[in-house]
Amino acid sequence: MSFHPGLYFLYLNVFIIMGCNSSNESYNQESQWTEKQITSGGKGHFINPVQAFSPDNNWIVYDTRNDGGHIGRTGSIERVNINTGKTETVYKTEMQTEFGPGVGAVAYHPIEDKVVFIHGIRNSDRDKPYDLTRRTGVMVDLTEPGEGVFIDARDVTEPFSSGALRGGTHAHSWSADGSWITFTYNDEVVAKAANADNGLKDLRLVGVSAPWGRVEIEPDKSGENNSGSMFSMLVTEVTENPRPGSDEIEKAYEDGWIGTNGYVKSNGTRQKRAIAFLGDVISEKGEKVTEVFVVDVPDEYKDLESQQQLKGTSQSRPLPLDGISQRRVTYSTNRKFPGVQGPRQWMKSTPDGTLLFFMMKDNDGSIQIYSVPTIGGDIKQITNNAFSIETSFDIDGKGKRITYGAQGRIYITSIDTGVTKCVLENVDNKYSELHSVQWSRNGEIIAYNRKVAQGDTSYFQIFTLAK
Repeated sequence: MSFHPGLYFLYLNVFIIMGCNSSNESYNQESQWTEKQITSGGKGHFINPVQAFSPDNNWIVYDTRNDGGHIGRTGSIERVNINTGKTETVYKTEMQTEFGPGVGAVAYHPIEDKVVFIHGIRNSDRDKPYDLTRRTGVMVDLTEPGEGVFIDARDVTEPFSSGALRGGTHAHSWSADGSWITFTYNDEVVAKAANADNGLKDLRLVGVSAPWGRVEIEPDKSGENNSGSMFSMLVTEVTENPRPGSDEIEKAYEDGWIGTNGYVKSNGTRQKRAIAFLGDVISEKGEKVTEVFVVDVPDEYKDLESQQQLKGTSQSRPLPLDGISQRRVTYSTNRKFPGVQGPRQWMKSTPDGTLLFFMMKDNDGSIQIYSVPTIGGDIKQITNNAFSIETSFDIDGKGKRITYGAQGRIYITSIDTGVTKCVLENVDNKYSELHSVQWSRNGEIIAYNRKVAQGDTSYFQIFTLAK
């Protein structure tokens, strides 16, 4: 019997359409999901891929950029009520220009009416524009909109200060109890030193802001430094030249808190605070491979004065507290398609912290979602779609369902069974660039961005999907 390639592609297309429409035992009793456009108008409404919903699920917070890379040009944070469509200004920068300061990537506190977001350095101009090393985290209490509080102290003047950073924080995310914040970080002092061709490189790391007291920094005339309301430090280590085949990494990024109360270690003890992140290793073949890592963070530390390595030097990065070490969880260099791959993604876990989730290619080269035990173990494939996932993904608050997007459609997969259902199939051709698909905190609503054509251009608008 001869095989006709045209019939194969016809079969593949039919499979995808059937998969989008098919019902199964896991989802038979679900009512129809209905899409609703929440925002409109001639500007962007760009939601963060994580923590966009308010604690009561009635508001979504966003920045007003219309491109994922234009934070430096963006001057306002807003929120919209998903029931009424009412919008409110949360924060506006002063003296905003195309060079900064800029705001964006805003995340809602899980319990209180507060948000945190990236804020460029206030003295940003043509010569010193918004950049990876020139940004910080600012918090706003929605009972006092417009009043920003700097979270992470910044001190780029020697001698450096414990509890302060020397660069730029980004992608801030609240812990489940709202008392800690994790972020990615680039060090300005090292970035400048790297220009001297001394082997140093500007490498990304992961850090935290802890509720260990306010950090006061002497103001400087240039406006580079600021005090912070929390104690900030790095919790990962990177190296310019990882040894091939080792667990050393040259980049730590796309972090996420593990569980609502950490996870249980293999010895039966509970680790209350832990962060999962992606780290780039070098395989024995000399190839860069992205793997999953975990770092455990102490809930308190009594002798911070002795931890001078937190400051760093003019020729070295700050280092984590004594006793903190990162642990590699996945070993995938021998797979057909090794390493974490796919669209930009942030590490996610089940609420009990037992499983971590990420994307990789299956043996056919399609992007799927996988899991691995937090304590280490076998990698398990969760989705088995006939297509590649094209957006970031999110786990619902009960740890039972994953939502994500592909081909402009929205999908839900059961973590327990792997059964997938397309909950939004028909997509108007005026829509494009599906982005930031995520659950509400109660697991009843899915929110996301799409660009909507308007005249000769298009703008990111916020949509919701609910039963």
